[in-house]
Amino acid sequence: MHSSPFFHSGASVRDIMMKLQLATLPAIMVYVWLFGWGIVIQIVLCLITAMLTEYAMLKLRGRPVKEFLLDNSVMITAVAIAFCLPSTTPWWIGVFATFFAVSFGKHLYGGLGYNPFNPAMLGYAVLLISFPAEMSKWVQPAEWVNLSFLQTAQLIFTGAAGSITVDAVSMATPLDVAKTMVSSGTPLSIEIDLHWAYINLAFLVGGLWMLYARLISWHIPVSIILSLTAISTVFYWIDPTQYTPAAFHLLSGFTMLAAFFIATDPVSSAASAKGKIIFGVVIGLIIYIIRTWGNYPDAVAFAILFANMLVPLLDQYTRPRVYGHKQ
Repeated sequence: MHSSPFFHSGASVRDIMMKLQLATLPAIMVYVWLFGWGIVIQIVLCLITAMLTEYAMLKLRGRPVKEFLLDNSVMITAVAIAFCLPSTTPWWIGVFATFFAVSFGKHLYGGLGYNPFNPAMLGYAVLLISFPAEMSKWVQPAEWVNLSFLQTAQLIFTGAAGSITVDAVSMATPLDVAKTMVSSGTPLSIEIDLHWAYINLAFLVGGLWMLYARLISWHIPVSIILSLTAISTVFYWIDPTQYTPAAFHLLSGFTMLAAFFIATDPVSSAASAKGKIIFGVVIGLIIYIIRTWGNYPDAVAFAILFANMLVPLLDQYTRPRVYGHKQ
């Protein structure tokens, strides 16, 4: 969709995906530090499911298995889904989401390069709609609930570890609390949760490294952050008792994960620079709209999927002029 001339950068899909995985390491370490080993178990489950589903789909479609299985493209989908799951979610939740994302979100449309929607967000959205109770049980930080690796595994695979149950160690996220207070008419008096702030800052660090390594361009993440900041600041100025400030939105939920790792997917995002900016602005605005007036505390999945639907239109009307075109 870009204008000519075209030059090959020399990078392969496998190299790019491996670097994307490296960029998630800061967030994984912060997750483990704050919420325990659950994220590691969820990542392993999602990765195994993704690889098995990818293998099965490639065999069914008669595609070269080794070539496509080893390009690592399915790995970023699995890791993205794992990040969106509460760390003590039952094991089958992540397995189901990953299977749905790879089979229906990717291969149903023809595989890598043909999917109109981000597969990870498609799987995550299905979970939010189908299993809202399971998706709301976030484990308390490790400083309050000190779970061992074995206890965490027992919670994930059996729902209980001795006398400890998922309900006993779960909590509401800051976005859940804000949504409940607004719905009940209670004036907002919420401070930024440092645990979620650290996670978002870890994603920011990984995102900045991707910008430095030129794995992504600045257009989408910057436009998401600026649009979300602008609209949240305006409404906070109007009524700070009913609307949360910009810092709360930027450092809560999966804002930075969406801005740097999800929305920048080159397949399902806009192609031109102008299109990417509009794409990012749409995502930022919808995140705020659903968080503030919608039924879901976090709206990352729905915002990105909605923006994915606009991509053909954006590519059509923001196509850059051909290099060397004479007026």
